[in-house]
Amino acid sequence: MQDTKIVLTLENYLLCLLMNKSRLEAFSDGMFAIIMTIMVLDLKVPHGGTVSDLLPVVPALFCYTQSFLFVGIYWTNHHHLIYTTKKVTGPTIVANLGLLFWLSLLPFVTGWVAACNFAPEAVAVYAGLFLVQGFFWNILIHIIKKNNTWSEKMQKAMKRQEKKGYISVTIYMLGIPLAFVNPYISEGLFLLVSIMWFFPDKNVERAMEAE
Repeated sequence: MQDTKIVLTLENYLLCLLMNKSRLEAFSDGMFAIIMTIMVLDLKVPHGGTVSDLLPVVPALFCYTQSFLFVGIYWTNHHHLIYTTKKVTGPTIVANLGLLFWLSLLPFVTGWVAACNFAPEAVAVYAGLFLVQGFFWNILIHIIKKNNTWSEKMQKAMKRQEKKGYISVTIYMLGIPLAFVNPYISEGLFLLVSIMWFFPDKNVERAMEAE
């Protein structure tokens, strides 16, 4: 009986650790840092010492910059989203892990797009990866919104975030077929999404300050 109580106490302790907001954010921040580090390690240094020697690695630099920007944007907005979280549930953790898993594949797909010089199929997969990431991002927002009480200001601010998320997912969906028309059109659409999300939403920051 005593052993059973110890086991239950240990399980409750582990559950509390798992459901802790700080640990969720710390784990996520670590994953974001690792993903960014892996991407830069994939860049190959030119053997020559002239500017012309950089030309072969320009596609890789462009892909790296674009993917780094996406991860950085996700990190910034993830920080804001977790700030609004008071209650961490099991579905929150699962959705967060799903987002991080698909983000962790970004270095691999980024390297593939660069290696094949923006081949249509590779760019389509790149768009598909962004699509799945956006899907999990919207799920994470929905779950956190369902399990946490937001102020009126925060609700309005996060509603705008949701709309931007749905617009982004739509653009990623368009990027898949357009990659077979012209992969650079898809790349332009990805850049458009980056610009749309680049500057943090001031309404979210004001709502955070008001709480």
